[in-house]
Amino acid sequence: MDLITRKQSLSASQGVVTSNHPVASSVGISILASGGNAFDSAVGTAFALSVVEPMMVGPFGAGFTNFFRPNKGFSTIDGYGSAPGEAYETMYKPISNDLPQYFDVEDQLNQNGYLSAGTPGNLLAWTHLIEKYGNFPLEEIIQPSINIARNGFRVTDYLSDIIKDNIAELSNYKESANIYLPNGRAPEKGEIIKNSNYALTLEGIAKYGAAYLHEGDLGKHIEDEMKKNGGLITLDDLKRQKIFYREPIVGNYKGYKINSVGPVSSGGICLIQMLNILENFNIEKYNIFDSERIHIISEVFKIVFADRYKYIGDPEYVKIPTNGLISKKYALERANEINLNKAQSYKYTNNFLDNDSNNTTHFNVADNEGNIVSMTQTINNAFGSKVAVEGTGMMLNNCMLLFDPHHGNANSIQPYKRSLSSMTPTIISKDNKPFVALGTPGGRKIFGSVCQAILAIIDNKFNLQSAVESPRIWTDGDILELEYEFPNESINKLNSLGHKTSSIQKVAGGMNAIMFKNSTMEGSACHRADGSPAGLSGGYALPSEPGDAFNWE
Repeated sequence: MDLITRKQSLSASQGVVTSNHPVASSVGISILASGGNAFDSAVGTAFALSVVEPMMVGPFGAGFTNFFRPNKGFSTIDGYGSAPGEAYETMYKPISNDLPQYFDVEDQLNQNGYLSAGTPGNLLAWTHLIEKYGNFPLEEIIQPSINIARNGFRVTDYLSDIIKDNIAELSNYKESANIYLPNGRAPEKGEIIKNSNYALTLEGIAKYGAAYLHEGDLGKHIEDEMKKNGGLITLDDLKRQKIFYREPIVGNYKGYKINSVGPVSSGGICLIQMLNILENFNIEKYNIFDSERIHIISEVFKIVFADRYKYIGDPEYVKIPTNGLISKKYALERANEINLNKAQSYKYTNNFLDNDSNNTTHFNVADNEGNIVSMTQTINNAFGSKVAVEGTGMMLNNCMLLFDPHHGNANSIQPYKRSLSSMTPTIISKDNKPFVALGTPGGRKIFGSVCQAILAIIDNKFNLQSAVESPRIWTDGDILELEYEFPNESINKLNSLGHKTSSIQKVAGGMNAIMFKNSTMEGSACHRADGSPAGLSGGYALPSEPGDAFNWE
C-alpha cells in the first residue's frame, strides 16, 4: 500500500537534489545544470543551507558525508567536531546525575554561549570535496549563497517558528539579534532576512578556502572573540582540526546492500544491527499500523540502544567490536530475546549517554555521471550556541553539549576528543547498482527513522514519497513515542503489552531521499521540514550531420 502524502516526488534523468529548503535545492540543481558534478552541487547546497536554514547548519558545524563514485565504490568522511585543546572533564557543573536533566549544567554553559562551541569540521570537509572531486572552483560554488545572503530570502513558517522558540537566547547576542530579530521580534512568513556580514564571510571563504577559518583572518577573529567572551577555541585548535576518511559500515538486508557511516557516528552500526535483527521476523506480513509490527521494532530499538550505550564511542579512545555488533549470528541471538507478547527491558550501561540534537539537516545529490553524495550536517541545537560572531554573520555550533558533562565516563570531555553522533547518511544498492540514497535529521532518532523508511520501501513496497513520509515510532528503552497518525486500537494493544506510549507530533525531522530507476532518478522530501526535491532533465543539443532533417511524418 502507499500513503496519501502531503508532498509529491519528482523524476529526472540528468540529476536530482533533495534538501530541506527549496532555495538550497535550486542552488544545487543550478550547479548541475551549469556542468558541475554531484560534489560541486552538494557543497553548493550546503553553503546555501547555511544561509536559508541557518538554525541547522553552517561552516562552523560538524557532519558526515557518504558518497559513491562509479568504478571507485563507496567512501565516507568524518567531518565531525571536537573538544578544544583547553577543554577538560569538569569544565561544566552538572545539576543532576539522572535523566532527563543528566546533560543540564549550571547556567546552561554547554548549551548557549561561547563556551558551548566545539572545534568545527564542516568547512574542511566541504572544501575538500570540491578540491578533490569537484569540477568547479570554490568561488563559483559559493557565489549563489553570497548573493542570497546579501540580497535576502523569504522566511518560511518553519524558520519563523524556530526563531520564536529561541528569541530569549538569540536576543543575548548582538549579531544574532540583528540578523534574526529585526525590530526586536521574530520575522513572520514572507518577510525577508538579509545577512550582509555573512556574505562578506563567504567571500573570504571563496577567496582563501578553509584556510580563512582554520589558519587565517577569520580564525584569528574567532580566537579574539573567544578570549573576550569566555570561550576556549584557539587558532591552534582550528589549525589542528582534521577530517578523516573512515571505513564504511556495510550490511545486507534481504539482498539489499546497506552502506553507511561508522564511528564516531553510531548511525551505520546501529542501522545495520537493527536490520539484521528484524530480518529474523516476517515484517513484510504486517501493516505499518499493526501493533505486532510496532512491538517488534520497538523491542529491536531498545536492544540496539543498549548495545550502543555500552560499546560505541570515539574510535580513537574506545575499542569498538564493530564486526560482532553487525554480525548475523549476534543478531539472531538478540532476536531470540524478544518476547512477542511482552515489552521488556534490555541490559545496558550509562557509560555512553549522549545528547544528540534534533536540529540538523540532510541532503542528497545524484548526477548523470553516476556520482551520489549523501550528507548529514549540523551546528547541533537550533542556532547552535545562539552566537553569531560579531562582524561575521556566522553561527557558532554548540557541539560541546554532545559530551557527557560528568567526569570518568566514555563520552566525557577530553581535549581534541570527538563526541558520539547518530548521523546516518546511507546509500543502498541492489545487484551492484545504486538503489536509494537517504538520511534525516533527528539526533538519536535518526537511525531508527532511516530504518523505518527502509522497511517501508523493501518490506511494505511503499513508493519513495510514502516511505519518507510514513508515520514513525521511537524508543531508547523508556517511553515509546508514536507519531499522531497511529490509531488508538494499536496504542491500546501496545499499552497492554507493557509499553509506556506517548503520541507526539513528529519523530525526528525532515527526511529526504533519491531512488534510482533504470535511466531516471526520483527525489522525495517529507513534510516534517521545508524539504524540496529539484531535478534536471533534457540535456544539450545532439550533434547533427550535414543534411540531417527532421521527419515529421
